Amino acid sequence: MSDTDGKKTLGLRGGPRSGQVKQSFSHGRTKNVVVETKRKRVVVPKPGGSGKGGGGAAGGDASKRPAGISDAELERRMKALAAAKAREAEEEERRQREEQERAEERERRRAEAEAKEREEREREEKAKAKAEEDERRKREAEEAKAKAAEEKAKPAAPAAPAAAAAPATQSPADAQAEEARGTKGPAGARKPDRERGETRERQGKRGRDDGGRRAGKLTLNQALSGGEGGRQKSLAAMKRKQERARQKAMGGAEQREKVVRDVQVPETIVVSELANRMAERVADVVKALMQNGMMVTQNQSIDADTAELIVEEFGHKVVRVSDADVEDVIDTVEDKSEDLKSRPPVITIMGHVDHGKTSLLDAIRNANVTSGEAGGITQHIGAYQVTTDSGAVLSFLDTPGHAAFTSMRARGAQVTDIVVLVVAADDAVMPQTIEAINHAKAAGVPMIVAINKIDLPAANPDKVRTDLLQHEVIVEKLSGDVQDVEVSAQTGQGLDELLEAIALQAEILELKANPDRAAMGAVIEAQLDVGRGPVATVLVQNGTLRQGDIFVVGEQWGKVRALVNDKGDRVQEAGPSVPVEVLGLNGTPEAGDVLNVVETEAQAREIAEYREDAAKEKRAAAGAATTLDQLLAKAKEDQNVAELPILVKADVQGSAEAIVQAMEKIGNDEVRVRVLHYGVGAITETDVGLAEASNAPVIGFNVRANAPARNAANQKGVEIRYYSVIYDLVDDVKKAASGLLGAEIRENFIGYAEIKEVFKVSKVGNVAGCLVTEGVARRSAGVRLLRDNVVIHEGTLKTLKRFKDEVSEVQSGQECGMAFENYDDIRPGDVIEIFEREEVERTLA
Repeated sequence: MSDTDGKKTLGLRGGPRSGQVKQSFSHGRTKNVVVETKRKRVVVPKPGGSGKGGGGAAGGDASKRPAGISDAELERRMKALAAAKAREAEEEERRQREEQERAEERERRRAEAEAKEREEREREEKAKAKAEEDERRKREAEEAKAKAAEEKAKPAAPAAPAAAAAPATQSPADAQAEEARGTKGPAGARKPDRERGETRERQGKRGRDDGGRRAGKLTLNQALSGGEGGRQKSLAAMKRKQERARQKAMGGAEQREKVVRDVQVPETIVVSELANRMAERVADVVKALMQNGMMVTQNQSIDADTAELIVEEFGHKVVRVSDADVEDVIDTVEDKSEDLKSRPPVITIMGHVDHGKTSLLDAIRNANVTSGEAGGITQHIGAYQVTTDSGAVLSFLDTPGHAAFTSMRARGAQVTDIVVLVVAADDAVMPQTIEAINHAKAAGVPMIVAINKIDLPAANPDKVRTDLLQHEVIVEKLSGDVQDVEVSAQTGQGLDELLEAIALQAEILELKANPDRAAMGAVIEAQLDVGRGPVATVLVQNGTLRQGDIFVVGEQWGKVRALVNDKGDRVQEAGPSVPVEVLGLNGTPEAGDVLNVVETEAQAREIAEYREDAAKEKRAAAGAATTLDQLLAKAKEDQNVAELPILVKADVQGSAEAIVQAMEKIGNDEVRVRVLHYGVGAITETDVGLAEASNAPVIGFNVRANAPARNAANQKGVEIRYYSVIYDLVDDVKKAASGLLGAEIRENFIGYAEIKEVFKVSKVGNVAGCLVTEGVARRSAGVRLLRDNVVIHEGTLKTLKRFKDEVSEVQSGQECGMAFENYDDIRPGDVIEIFEREEVERTLA
């Protein structure tokens, strides 16, 4: 049964539009619902009915009414229009009222300002009149005194003429004052309008010249117009202005005398700093520079010559200073003779490698250092203090003897007082012995020759003495002045005589130093310790180094955190000739740097920064000195040179320098070793990254890579090699560099053959019938064709036959047929030279 059966659809009259909507319910039930849309009703006025009741509502013409507007709607619109007109009238009235109030306020303020100006003018006029009156009275008093003096000088002169002359002597200023008083009139009468106008005009000009100082309160119009500006004058500016006005009223400001200053001018200076040192305005200094043709701002730098011109232009004195003056704080005063006290001698033990230097020092110290050195050779400078049986204190420096440690031996010779030259009795004079002799001569220090290993059967001390003669070292036994002692580090023979010789030499030198001054010393060795940071072995040369002292050493600075002596004990101070390890540096210094104690931390930092900047500029200047042509020429030279890049990390600074110097000596015109970076301390991840970028191995000398560096090296495939003996390091690098050399091609002549007849063979060309006259002819060998002993062709064989068979070689005395590859110009009587090429590997010497 349908929902609409027998039912009429509900709807509105007037033809509404209807539609159906399907509603859905649960369990699948649906229902159709009829929906109707209602139209908006449009009212159309009836013709002829506009005059009924419509005229009272609007009072207008019904013909102008819009279509479709009812009377009620029209009446509402007219009411709204009337209300809007009423509001506009009220707003207009309010605006006029506010404008009138503002005009009254402006008039009132203008009247107040005029009243203030008038009062100020009257006050100034009174002050001026009073000043003129005082001046007149003063002048009259002076004239009266003058007249009295004249009357005394001329008592016979009648008084009447003088009195009659008084009106005639009235000055123009008095006349103006009288006229002013006459203008004022009785009881302070007002001035004429013309004079008031002139006074007001002068006052207006004075007000404008007064820097625009406002009178009265700040109004809204003034704030909006921005006449005053957002910046107010400071209290100091107001005080200066008042002072100028007061001085002007008192008869003009006195010209202040210019203060001439001593202006320190460094090599470069910022403009604002120059103005500050001269106590001048920055704008004036910039203006002076612009007048001299330099368009600079206050934050730009100028050179010393320009600054000197500007300083002299402003009338000051120039004091030229240099950046290097920061080092003037280092005490370089000569010590007085009464302050000097005896100090222990510094003895450096030098000689060839394996001649027993460290063993000799061990025997003197009753210690065993050699066993602690890798490979049994010394690779660091060791500093020790020894007290002999007689109570004498000696400071020893043990230098390496290996060829790579030249710079270490040179440093040891520079800081020493006595050189002990150790020469093995069974080995005589060797290359490093000669080098040690030259270092000692260059340093100008006395030498004592210790002939070691005297207990060996092969010992020949006389040969050592005669060999030393070649190098101008004449020992006492040969009537010279150089002491020589035969010793044995193993048995202890001759050690007492050696110590006596050292003591005698020290007594002759009369070594003295002042322990009561600021310390100065030399860095013997420097290293980066894992637990203690940068550590420097310092030999104190003058003064006393104490814990807590602030010092500068090379490009580094620091404060002495701890002092450790050669036995490993902490000490509070170290006097002259005492070697100590110094802790507390901010970086690792270079071996050979000079340590100086300064007063403040700021001085130390400033000196270190200056030295660092100077070193950077020096390196930059060295790089920039090359011209473009030189760079191109060097690039062309290096084009055919193979390089082996390496990174070097060592335990101490001296070892790192020695390794770098040894690496620079490896190579020839075709291959060389390039040290990308060297430093002190453990191998880090940064080193591995640099090695990976340059495809270089990392060489660690007595150091190891930390865990992150090892992991990075494994991931990136970077080779890390560890060494503890410098011999092995140098040999391995030589082998690696030799691998970059191209193999040498050598030719071995294996036989000769003479051409007897030439045959022409189809598809082959000319074939030479030959007789092997010497050696052997091989198919794979190279050949040269000689005609009248001149090489006319070089190539390979196309075929080698004996009878009709192809063979690999033909022996001497046998005949064969030969054909050349791509060459047919062969003649009877020519000689064929047969040779083989072989590649020979090359090595660096």
